[in-house]
Parts: sequence; C-alpha cells; structure tokens
Amino acid sequence: MVKPAKNTICLWYDGDAEDAARFYAKTFPDSSVDAVHLAPGDFPSGKKGDVLTVEFTVMGIPCLGLNGGPVFKHNEAFSFQVATADQDETDRYWNAIVGNGGEESACGWCRDKWGLSWQITPIALTKAVTDADTDAAQRAFAAMMEMKKIDIAAIEAAHRG
Repeated sequence: MVKPAKNTICLWYDGDAEDAARFYAKTFPDSSVDAVHLAPGDFPSGKKGDVLTVEFTVMGIPCLGLNGGPVFKHNEAFSFQVATADQDETDRYWNAIVGNGGEESACGWCRDKWGLSWQITPIALTKAVTDADTDAAQRAFAAMMEMKKIDIAAIEAAHRG
C-alpha cells in the first residue's frame, strides 16, 4: 500500500469529482487519477455505490475530490497557479480549461466548469512584475491588468517601455 501524503488538498464537488479529476489528469503533466472510492452507504448527496471520493494528483500535488453535493461552491479564495514557460503552454492550458465549459476571468485567471479557479501565469509575467526596475515592473503590471489570458509578447513590450 502506498503511504498517503501527509497533506492533501480536499476539493468539494457536486457529484462530478471523477470527471474533474480525469480532465485534470489528461490536461496537465505529472497528473493522474489514483483511486476512485465508492460510498459504502447512503450519504447526504448520494447513495451507496456512488462515487464518494477520488484520489488524484495535479502537477504533483495530491488532491482528494469529495462529492459533497451542492452546499459549497468553489471561489477565487483558492486557485491553482500554473507557471508556464511560453505562450504555447499558456495557450494550451488556458484553452483546455476555458474550452471545456470554463470561463475567462482577469489577469491570467480562469475558472473550470466545476468552478475551480486557475491562474495560468507565464514565468515571463512573474519576472516582469517583480523586476527591481519599478517603472518597468509597473508598466508590465498595468498591461497585465488589462488582460484576460496573458499575452507574453505584450507584457514584454510593456516591460521594455
């Protein structure tokens, strides 16, 4: 038996934890669906034999999807931040999430169809907005504030002035 992770992120779903886990596993590297557990008895949002929990990994981070029902919803107070190497990787993740029933938000954030928030954050953006040259960082930051999906070329152009 595999030793369980000391710390696991538990994410609440309304009956579709397995669908979400399978989407993440096919979309992101170092991701997998590790186990699907059926309820041994009836529970508030399901019946004996329904999927109760799903153990999965997202980019190396252990997670547990709990089919807890409609009571609690995801919000931006929790998000996965994905550091991307280039525009192709940024576009791939963004388009996968938004194109699978998700929605765009601002400044590199989007929400998947299950309501979970993702920050698709190019490394170039992080470097630009944390530059010791505060004027260059401010220009890059101002450009980011006008974007939904991050456009690395536009961030770099703003950074250069």
